[in-house]
Amino acid sequence: MARRIGGGGVLGELLAASHLCDFDHIPTLVARHAAAENLLDVRISLADRQQHVLRLFGEGPDWSPDEGQLDIDTTLAGLAFREIDIVGPYRTTAEAAAGEPYRYWVPMLDGTERMGVLEVRSPYPSADIKERLTALATLVALLIVSKRSHSDTYARVTRTRRMSLAAEVQWQLLPPLAFGNDRAVVAAALEPAYEVGGDAFSYALSGRTLYLSIFDAMGHDTSAGLTASIAIASLRSGRRSGIGLAEISMRIQDDVVAQFDGERYVTGILSHIDLDTGELTWVNRGHPPPMLLRGGRWVDTLETEPTLPMGLRLPERPKVHRRRLQPGDRLLYYTDGIPEARDPKSGELFGMERFASFVIRHEADGLSAPETLRRLMKDIMRHQKGRLQDDAAVLLAEWHGDTSRMTF
Repeated sequence: MARRIGGGGVLGELLAASHLCDFDHIPTLVARHAAAENLLDVRISLADRQQHVLRLFGEGPDWSPDEGQLDIDTTLAGLAFREIDIVGPYRTTAEAAAGEPYRYWVPMLDGTERMGVLEVRSPYPSADIKERLTALATLVALLIVSKRSHSDTYARVTRTRRMSLAAEVQWQLLPPLAFGNDRAVVAAALEPAYEVGGDAFSYALSGRTLYLSIFDAMGHDTSAGLTASIAIASLRSGRRSGIGLAEISMRIQDDVVAQFDGERYVTGILSHIDLDTGELTWVNRGHPPPMLLRGGRWVDTLETEPTLPMGLRLPERPKVHRRRLQPGDRLLYYTDGIPEARDPKSGELFGMERFASFVIRHEADGLSAPETLRRLMKDIMRHQKGRLQDDAAVLLAEWHGDTSRMTF
């Protein structure tokens, strides 16, 4: 008789065995313990850096992440990833005639971050199999998150090509592309993922305060990447010291000047939301103002008095601004590479109206915030025929106001 995944059964045994398991041996460990539950031939596929494809995470001398690479937009595995839902049971007519087991594709989630998809076979599509598959996928995602930071294999699986030096440094400083709790959901996207230089974002939770920031450094070279990295590191240092947003921006100003002596600068929005009251507090250092979306409409742009970017030899203390959000409000932070994306043939700009309407339309369709931004970046890339003229970053935050509005 199979042992249940849960309690001290298969799930507990897998957890116990995982303590001394390194990242590379996760596939074998998972497959061995899942088989005791009649969950067979488990295949782990991880989303690539741009979330275009799912790449196999296997083990052994003959394994390659390119083996059986699956397109996220056109496959059943991709459907599970996009919709954050189990796809299956499935088997072809030929598989049914041969008595082959059913196939399932199960999204792997860490909170709202989509790691990839499990493909699992089972001969018995029992009433509770989706519950057991969800438990297994959740545990596998947690194992991956706990062990990926010290693994080059994780980086190899989730990359489809070589990363530039600036991008290599910058991605190490950025948080995951998605986060959610009982009061808010955050999603982010950044292109060109493998050559990004000057754009960056940051978010963090401290108690009931959610910090959100976005930056755009001067230039598109390694120095631009270093400027953005200094801004992120200085931001974190100030945030963790407990100082205010204006003071943090002045620290970033001093740190960039110390490195580049006024020859480089970075624009940015530094903000935080009180998750209990919905009060938004922000400073703007020469950056495009965030958009406020409410009730399926673009209702406002958070304009402020012009303030110099950080890094110039003319230090300027910014004014702190405040606004009370309503439950369900969405904030869109972005760099100018989004609205200024240009069709190389017609010269048409992507534009603010198209940007806002894209997010609003996909929200109305019930898509999650991370999936909306994934599709947004693909649309921007198509608009520019696959070649960005500038880095493009976007950070989306939704404040729920209460747990009844939870949307992943």
